[in-house]
Amino acid sequence: MNRRLERESVLGLAVVVGLIATGRAWADDDFRPLFNGKDLSGWVPVNVAPETFTVRDGMIVSTGKPTGVMRTDRHYENFVVELEWRHLRAGGNAGLFVWSDALPAVGVPFTRSFEVQILDGRNGPNATSHGDVFGIWGATMTPDRPHPAGWMRCLPSEWRARPSPQWNHYRVTCKEGVLKLAVNGKEVSGASRCVPRKGYLCLESEGSECHFRNIRIQELPSTGATAAETATLDEGFTALYSGLDLRGWRYDLGHAGHWRSRDSILDYDGKSTAKDKDLWTEKEYGDFVLIADWRLPGQPAPRRRPVVLPSGDDARNADGSARMLEIPYAGDSGILLRGQDKAQVNITCNTIGSGELYGYRVDKSMPAEVRAGSIPRVKADSPPGKWNRFVITMKQDRVTVLLNGQTVIDNVPLPGIPVRGPIGLQHHGDPVQFTNLFIKELE
Repeated sequence: MNRRLERESVLGLAVVVGLIATGRAWADDDFRPLFNGKDLSGWVPVNVAPETFTVRDGMIVSTGKPTGVMRTDRHYENFVVELEWRHLRAGGNAGLFVWSDALPAVGVPFTRSFEVQILDGRNGPNATSHGDVFGIWGATMTPDRPHPAGWMRCLPSEWRARPSPQWNHYRVTCKEGVLKLAVNGKEVSGASRCVPRKGYLCLESEGSECHFRNIRIQELPSTGATAAETATLDEGFTALYSGLDLRGWRYDLGHAGHWRSRDSILDYDGKSTAKDKDLWTEKEYGDFVLIADWRLPGQPAPRRRPVVLPSGDDARNADGSARMLEIPYAGDSGILLRGQDKAQVNITCNTIGSGELYGYRVDKSMPAEVRAGSIPRVKADSPPGKWNRFVITMKQDRVTVLLNGQTVIDNVPLPGIPVRGPIGLQHHGDPVQFTNLFIKELE
């Protein structure tokens, strides 16, 4: 071998050794930025306010408020992602979610995904601040090492994270359902058999200021994730609730202290003193799909409620008195469509379940098929105090309601409903909570 070739071989070996020593067995030009250092191009706020994630001095700055996520604008399957992060105060909390759904799971501000924990100074036998990896809200995985309490969580083999306000470096390798995390240059945790194994990347906001920089990705060839292994796609929904305040909603002084923003939850105590106690969007909508998570937080108590016949009439006993059934009752509310109290998708504890179009069911001037169609086809409510999800589709004068994944109202016409109007959250004198309010306008 001549001296020139010898020198080139030595230099090449030195580069390879250097890459291995830093944990990188690829060239820098294999990566592309996920953050351009100037703005949030390529990122989508999901359930947070516009000011939750901003750019400053070449960093993404999260205020931590409200709790929620910002995601990439596209799915990723097999990849290596690197980023640096730091907390601005001790005990700060955030995360990187991988293989994430587009929208949060029912009743929570987090998506089904795998969380790569970004946490400061909270260490114990079951959780650490040094690179825990775990599946959340329906995502499943097998940790690289059994968890001491049997959780679906991988604790790091070594504690390598630096405390606030120092910077830390993460390298996350995701391929064919296998996830590996390196903290400050050394692999410490991971999981296999991850489902889903294709989805979005998210930065999490969770209570305190956190900074992110030098976010970049190396995409690897697809290995054919199936539909069952793929997270849900963005379908064009936008948030109706900022998590910080009631912007976008008509606010009366009588609502103060009653309709309240409590982080990711819009909370109502049932006691507004406004003339119109319902809470309405400022914007009017025509055809749309609305997602609304809700729960009745009141303590259930036995209460007699009317039995409803398939015709829409209340049942009667032989003596003509109302036939009643005792059920655990925790309150009443509803979703109001196109500015109409009558067009109410009921939230209540009754004998037929939530989703009832009460105003149309009890109106005996309505056609028989409308009254009968206004009764839920199945009682799909979660128990009182638990979260539920409505998916309400309004097309022209017809409405379909899914409750917890089951169709309870199927393409029922609402005679007389306007072509456009605001969406309302109903006052009925009882406490009610909402979260994950999203809408998609239809052509």
